Amino acid sequence: MIAVIKYSAGNVLSVMNALSRLGAEAILTDDVDAIRSADKVIFPGVGEASSAMRYLDEHGLSDAIRSLKQPFLGICLGMQLMCTSSEEGDVECLGLFPDRIQQFPRGRGYKVPHVGWNTIRDLSGPLYRRTEEGEYVYFVHSYYAPLSQYSSAVCEYGGIAFSASLSKDNFHGMQFHPEKSGEAGERMLRCFLEEA
Repeated sequence: MIAVIKYSAGNVLSVMNALSRLGAEAILTDDVDAIRSADKVIFPGVGEASSAMRYLDEHGLSDAIRSLKQPFLGICLGMQLMCTSSEEGDVECLGLFPDRIQQFPRGRGYKVPHVGWNTIRDLSGPLYRRTEEGEYVYFVHSYYAPLSQYSSAVCEYGGIAFSASLSKDNFHGMQFHPEKSGEAGERMLRCFLEEA
């Protein structure tokens, strides 16, 4: 069973639909016991960091997430909240990755937010076993994780190279939306579902 974490964020239903297409059994829940007992956990979302962290803290989800040992995937806002802190709302986050989420600088000749298809490179880790360098995936974000030792995919926008993906132990994050990234994203989600 896959637990998809329900919190004050949008876009969770598109992840549920993608899992259904892949034949995966999933529940949408904010119940700590259900999340802890799941085989795998997905933490998706589109929204604002400080209000999302407030929901997680108030519902006991922050400590529960930090303690998980099963495969865990954060998507978009979910990945950002896995980092130490965010400039969005100047909020402390879950601290699973030692990175501070930064906002794309405005007024430099490119649009913020970064919306649309872009390529990823420097791929590593179990989620990219079936992904080619330079594949296109779909992004929607105004904030990003800087490059670090935990970067498992890299993207560039507006002259800034950033972490398109993070990976450490059982915790993985994707800044892009695999559920909206066509066949490439489906392959990545399938790799996550197959992870022991």
